[in-house]
Amino acid sequence: MTVALTHARLLTGRSLRTLSRQPAYLLFTLVQPMIWLLLFGQLFRRVAELPGFGGGNYLDYLTPGVVIMTAMMSAGWSGTSIVQDMERGAMDRTLTSPIRRSAMVTAGLTHQALVTLAQSLIMFATGLLAGARYPGGGAGLLVVLACAILIAVVFAALSNAIALVVHQQEALIAVSQFLVLPLAFLSSIMMAPALMPDWVARATRFNPVDWAAVASREALVATPDWGIVLDRMALLSALAILMTWLAARAYRFYQRSL
Repeated sequence: MTVALTHARLLTGRSLRTLSRQPAYLLFTLVQPMIWLLLFGQLFRRVAELPGFGGGNYLDYLTPGVVIMTAMMSAGWSGTSIVQDMERGAMDRTLTSPIRRSAMVTAGLTHQALVTLAQSLIMFATGLLAGARYPGGGAGLLVVLACAILIAVVFAALSNAIALVVHQQEALIAVSQFLVLPLAFLSSIMMAPALMPDWVARATRFNPVDWAAVASREALVATPDWGIVLDRMALLSALAILMTWLAARAYRFYQRSL
């Protein structure tokens, strides 16, 4: 275990050094969510006045959802670094080294979790500057960050697994784009379930993006229902474990395909 953790730490450091040479990447991944938050927050602010929405400030409702969406969208690109390593031959050299396979999975997900943490803090601060207010305070913010990291682990592990199977940037991007927007719109990120068509509202119950958005939003109110929060976070944690196992299996599949 100590050896695996050491390997994971070294590989995570390598990924972070690579990111530090391209800091524009971190900002680039925030451009579209910023547009969604600031533009949609103003464009649809009257939505909060509709019967069934619950009233309040629409930006209060939107900001936690956009934080989750940012984590999902960014994590969906995680597998591109694996494809790049394959193309450069770095992946094969790493697999022939004594580095533990579990460390490779852990390092990739840890890197994405750290990126997600930075992105989530920036997006949440942007929402506050734009006028969002949350009586849930620090405890609520910690739940939002935890949910963002969990959803990032889910999609990063899935992205890594797909990359190890398809070996191509184009195929990985196509799968990522196929999943991201449908999952975002089949959730309560931008619209209260009471105002959705019945079939969409039912679909949200099985959507991990909605689990994260609901838990985040609930934790930020003055008197949260912690049962709802913990239930959604437990589902996210179970799915994150499953996707991590899938990514580990994908490494074995890739080795057998060489």
